Amino acid sequence: MDTGDSSYSYSLTTFSRSGKLLQIEYALMAVSEGKTSLGIKARNGVVLCTDKKLGSKLVDRDNVRKLESITPSCGVVYAGVGPDYRVLVKKARKQAQTYKLTYGEHKPIRGLVQDAAAVMQEYTQSGGVRPFGVSLLVAGFDDDGPQLYQVDPSGAYYGWKASAIGKNFKNARSFLEKRYSDEVELDDAIHTALLTMREGFEGEMNEHNIELGVVGEDRTFKILTPAEIKDYLDEAN
Repeated sequence: MDTGDSSYSYSLTTFSRSGKLLQIEYALMAVSEGKTSLGIKARNGVVLCTDKKLGSKLVDRDNVRKLESITPSCGVVYAGVGPDYRVLVKKARKQAQTYKLTYGEHKPIRGLVQDAAAVMQEYTQSGGVRPFGVSLLVAGFDDDGPQLYQVDPSGAYYGWKASAIGKNFKNARSFLEKRYSDEVELDDAIHTALLTMREGFEGEMNEHNIELGVVGEDRTFKILTPAEIKDYLDEAN
Protein backbone atom coordinates (compact mmCIF):
# COMPACT_ATOMS: atom_id res chain seq x y z
CA MET A 1 0.00 0.00 0.00
CA ASP A 2 1.32 3.45 -0.86
CA THR A 3 2.31 5.23 2.36
CA GLY A 4 0.99 8.40 0.79
CA ASP A 5 -2.49 6.87 0.96
CA SER A 6 -2.37 6.33 4.72
CA SER A 7 -4.41 9.47 5.41
CA TYR A 8 -7.30 7.91 3.49
CA SER A 9 -7.22 4.57 5.30
CA TYR A 10 -9.95 5.44 7.81
CA SER A 11 -12.35 6.90 5.28
CA LEU A 12 -14.83 4.54 3.71
CA THR A 13 -16.30 6.90 1.15
CA THR A 14 -13.16 8.75 -0.03
CA PHE A 15 -10.96 7.40 -2.80
CA SER A 16 -7.24 7.45 -2.13
CA ARG A 17 -4.84 9.11 -4.59
CA SER A 18 -4.21 5.70 -6.17
CA GLY A 19 -7.95 5.26 -6.82
CA LYS A 20 -8.69 2.75 -4.06
CA LEU A 21 -11.15 2.53 -1.20
CA LEU A 22 -8.69 1.31 1.39
CA GLN A 23 -11.33 -0.07 3.75
CA ILE A 24 -12.24 -2.55 1.01
CA GLU A 25 -8.56 -3.52 0.77
CA TYR A 26 -8.64 -4.22 4.50
CA ALA A 27 -11.82 -6.26 4.11
CA LEU A 28 -10.08 -8.37 1.47
CA MET A 29 -7.21 -8.90 3.92
CA ALA A 30 -9.75 -10.23 6.45
CA VAL A 31 -11.02 -12.63 3.79
CA SER A 32 -7.50 -13.82 3.00
CA GLU A 33 -7.00 -14.65 6.69
CA GLY A 34 -10.18 -16.76 6.83
CA LYS A 35 -10.33 -20.55 6.58
CA THR A 36 -10.14 -21.90 3.03
CA SER A 37 -13.40 -22.54 1.18
CA LEU A 38 -13.87 -23.70 -2.40
CA GLY A 39 -16.53 -24.52 -4.95
CA ILE A 40 -16.57 -26.67 -8.09
CA LYS A 41 -19.26 -26.68 -10.76
CA ALA A 42 -19.84 -30.12 -12.30
CA ARG A 43 -21.88 -31.08 -15.34
CA ASN A 44 -24.76 -32.17 -13.12
CA GLY A 45 -24.34 -30.12 -9.95
CA VAL A 46 -22.13 -28.02 -7.70
CA VAL A 47 -20.07 -28.86 -4.61
CA LEU A 48 -18.97 -26.51 -1.83
CA CYS A 49 -16.22 -27.47 0.62
CA THR A 50 -14.73 -25.60 3.58
CA ASP A 51 -12.19 -25.93 6.34
CA LYS A 52 -14.00 -26.17 9.68
CA LYS A 53 -11.14 -26.60 12.14
CA LEU A 54 -12.01 -25.23 15.58
CA GLY A 55 -9.70 -23.30 17.87
CA SER A 56 -10.46 -25.42 20.93
CA LYS A 57 -11.64 -28.98 21.54
CA LEU A 58 -14.08 -27.53 24.08
CA VAL A 59 -16.18 -25.90 21.34
CA ASP A 60 -19.34 -27.83 20.49
CA ARG A 61 -18.71 -28.52 16.81
CA ASP A 62 -22.38 -29.38 16.21
CA ASN A 63 -23.23 -25.71 16.73
CA VAL A 64 -20.63 -24.44 14.25
CA ARG A 65 -21.79 -24.23 10.64
CA LYS A 66 -20.11 -22.49 7.73
CA LEU A 67 -22.43 -23.83 5.03
CA GLU A 68 -25.96 -22.45 4.92
CA SER A 69 -28.91 -22.78 2.57
CA ILE A 70 -30.65 -19.69 1.20
CA THR A 71 -33.40 -21.51 -0.71
CA PRO A 72 -33.92 -25.28 -1.07
CA SER A 73 -31.81 -25.19 -4.26
CA CYS A 74 -29.14 -22.68 -3.21
CA GLY A 75 -26.35 -22.84 -0.64
CA VAL A 76 -23.53 -20.54 0.38
CA VAL A 77 -20.16 -20.68 2.15
CA TYR A 78 -17.75 -17.93 3.21
CA ALA A 79 -14.22 -16.98 4.14
CA GLY A 80 -13.62 -14.11 6.52
CA VAL A 81 -15.57 -12.66 9.46
CA GLY A 82 -18.27 -15.06 10.66
CA PRO A 83 -20.71 -12.53 12.18
CA ASP A 84 -20.73 -10.55 8.91
CA TYR A 85 -21.64 -13.78 7.12
CA ARG A 86 -24.63 -14.38 9.39
CA VAL A 87 -25.97 -10.90 8.61
CA LEU A 88 -25.73 -11.54 4.86
CA VAL A 89 -27.38 -14.96 5.15
CA LYS A 90 -30.27 -13.46 7.11
CA LYS A 91 -30.76 -10.68 4.55
CA ALA A 92 -30.55 -13.14 1.63
CA ARG A 93 -33.13 -15.46 3.16
CA LYS A 94 -35.51 -12.56 3.76
CA GLN A 95 -35.19 -11.37 0.15
CA ALA A 96 -35.65 -14.93 -1.14
CA GLN A 97 -38.77 -15.39 0.96
CA THR A 98 -40.22 -12.09 -0.27
CA TYR A 99 -39.71 -13.22 -3.88
CA LYS A 100 -41.32 -16.61 -3.15
CA LEU A 101 -44.38 -15.00 -1.57
CA THR A 102 -44.72 -12.50 -4.44
CA TYR A 103 -44.20 -14.81 -7.44
CA GLY A 104 -44.91 -18.27 -6.04
CA GLU A 105 -41.53 -19.71 -7.07
CA HIS A 106 -37.94 -19.69 -5.90
CA LYS A 107 -35.76 -16.83 -7.03
CA PRO A 108 -33.19 -17.68 -9.75
CA ILE A 109 -29.65 -18.18 -8.45
CA ARG A 110 -28.28 -15.17 -10.32
CA GLY A 111 -30.95 -12.98 -8.74
CA LEU A 112 -29.97 -14.17 -5.25
CA VAL A 113 -26.33 -13.38 -6.02
CA GLN A 114 -27.22 -9.90 -7.32
CA ASP A 115 -29.18 -9.20 -4.12
CA ALA A 116 -26.22 -10.17 -1.92
CA ALA A 117 -23.81 -8.17 -4.08
CA ALA A 118 -26.06 -5.10 -3.90
CA VAL A 119 -26.11 -5.23 -0.09
CA MET A 120 -22.32 -5.59 0.06
CA GLN A 121 -21.80 -2.74 -2.42
CA GLU A 122 -24.13 -0.46 -0.46
CA TYR A 123 -21.85 -0.88 2.56
CA THR A 124 -18.93 0.52 0.56
CA GLN A 125 -20.53 3.94 0.06
CA SER A 126 -22.54 4.62 3.21
CA GLY A 127 -21.43 6.62 6.21
CA GLY A 128 -21.33 5.02 9.65
CA VAL A 129 -20.78 1.48 8.37
CA ARG A 130 -17.87 -0.60 7.09
CA PRO A 131 -17.56 -3.14 4.26
CA PHE A 132 -18.46 -6.74 5.00
CA GLY A 133 -15.29 -8.68 5.80
CA VAL A 134 -16.32 -11.77 3.85
CA SER A 135 -16.28 -13.25 0.39
CA LEU A 136 -19.03 -15.69 -0.55
CA LEU A 137 -19.26 -18.72 -2.79
CA VAL A 138 -22.85 -19.29 -3.87
CA ALA A 139 -23.91 -22.62 -5.40
CA GLY A 140 -27.28 -23.49 -6.86
CA PHE A 141 -29.29 -25.29 -9.52
CA ASP A 142 -32.19 -23.70 -11.40
CA ASP A 143 -33.62 -23.63 -14.94
CA ASP A 144 -30.23 -22.44 -16.20
CA GLY A 145 -28.52 -25.51 -14.74
CA PRO A 146 -25.76 -25.69 -12.10
CA GLN A 147 -24.25 -22.35 -11.13
CA LEU A 148 -21.36 -21.16 -8.99
CA TYR A 149 -20.70 -17.51 -8.13
CA GLN A 150 -18.20 -15.63 -6.01
CA VAL A 151 -19.14 -12.35 -4.33
CA ASP A 152 -16.44 -10.08 -2.85
CA PRO A 153 -16.62 -7.28 -0.23
CA SER A 154 -16.71 -4.61 -2.96
CA GLY A 155 -19.97 -6.07 -4.28
CA ALA A 156 -18.28 -7.48 -7.37
CA TYR A 157 -19.57 -10.92 -8.41
CA TYR A 158 -18.44 -13.40 -11.03
CA GLY A 159 -19.56 -16.77 -12.31
CA TRP A 160 -16.93 -19.48 -11.89
CA LYS A 161 -16.34 -23.06 -12.97
CA ALA A 162 -14.25 -23.55 -9.84
CA SER A 163 -12.90 -21.09 -7.28
CA ALA A 164 -11.33 -20.85 -3.83
CA ILE A 165 -11.33 -18.13 -1.17
CA GLY A 166 -9.57 -17.63 2.15
CA LYS A 167 -6.12 -18.81 3.20
CA ASN A 168 -4.16 -20.63 0.55
CA PHE A 169 -6.68 -19.66 -2.15
CA LYS A 170 -3.98 -19.06 -4.77
CA ASN A 171 -2.54 -22.56 -4.41
CA ALA A 172 -6.04 -24.05 -4.31
CA ARG A 173 -7.04 -22.29 -7.54
CA SER A 174 -3.82 -23.40 -9.19
CA PHE A 175 -4.58 -26.99 -8.18
CA LEU A 176 -8.15 -26.68 -9.51
CA GLU A 177 -6.95 -25.26 -12.82
CA LYS A 178 -4.83 -28.35 -13.39
CA ARG A 179 -7.57 -30.86 -12.51
CA TYR A 180 -10.78 -29.21 -13.70
CA SER A 181 -12.79 -30.54 -16.66
CA ASP A 182 -16.05 -29.23 -18.11
CA GLU A 183 -17.35 -32.81 -18.24
CA VAL A 184 -16.68 -33.61 -14.58
CA GLU A 185 -19.53 -35.39 -12.76
CA LEU A 186 -20.68 -34.39 -9.28
CA ASP A 187 -19.10 -37.37 -7.49
CA ASP A 188 -15.76 -36.68 -9.18
CA ALA A 189 -16.08 -32.98 -8.28
CA ILE A 190 -16.49 -33.96 -4.61
CA HIS A 191 -13.30 -36.01 -4.76
CA THR A 192 -11.48 -33.13 -6.45
CA ALA A 193 -12.72 -30.74 -3.77
CA LEU A 194 -11.34 -33.00 -1.03
CA LEU A 195 -8.00 -33.41 -2.79
CA THR A 196 -7.76 -29.64 -3.26
CA MET A 197 -8.65 -28.98 0.37
CA ARG A 198 -5.98 -31.42 1.49
CA GLU A 199 -3.33 -29.34 -0.31
CA GLY A 200 -2.00 -27.03 2.39
CA PHE A 201 -4.42 -28.34 5.04
CA GLU A 202 -2.91 -27.92 8.51
CA GLY A 203 -3.05 -31.19 10.42
CA GLU A 204 -5.04 -34.30 9.59
CA MET A 205 -8.18 -33.75 7.53
CA ASN A 206 -11.18 -35.78 8.66
CA GLU A 207 -14.96 -35.77 8.58
CA HIS A 208 -15.14 -33.50 11.63
CA ASN A 209 -12.97 -30.61 10.47
CA ILE A 210 -14.41 -30.02 7.00
CA GLU A 211 -17.90 -29.37 5.68
CA LEU A 212 -19.30 -30.44 2.32
CA GLY A 213 -22.46 -29.27 0.58
CA VAL A 214 -23.83 -30.39 -2.78
CA VAL A 215 -26.69 -29.47 -5.07
CA GLY A 216 -27.56 -31.72 -7.99
CA GLU A 217 -30.20 -32.24 -10.62
CA ASP A 218 -32.83 -32.80 -7.92
CA ARG A 219 -32.33 -29.07 -7.15
CA THR A 220 -31.90 -29.68 -3.42
CA PHE A 221 -28.94 -28.24 -1.56
CA LYS A 222 -27.72 -30.80 0.93
CA ILE A 223 -25.10 -30.52 3.65
CA LEU A 224 -23.40 -33.90 3.96
CA THR A 225 -23.24 -35.70 7.30
CA PRO A 226 -19.87 -36.63 8.86
CA ALA A 227 -20.52 -40.28 7.94
CA GLU A 228 -21.07 -39.35 4.29
CA ILE A 229 -17.93 -37.20 4.27
CA LYS A 230 -15.94 -40.07 5.77
CA ASP A 231 -17.05 -42.36 2.93
CA TYR A 232 -15.79 -39.85 0.36
CA LEU A 233 -12.51 -39.40 2.26
CA ASP A 234 -11.98 -43.14 2.34
CA GLU A 235 -12.58 -43.32 -1.41
CA ALA A 236 -10.13 -40.46 -2.01
CA ASN A 237 -7.33 -42.20 -0.08
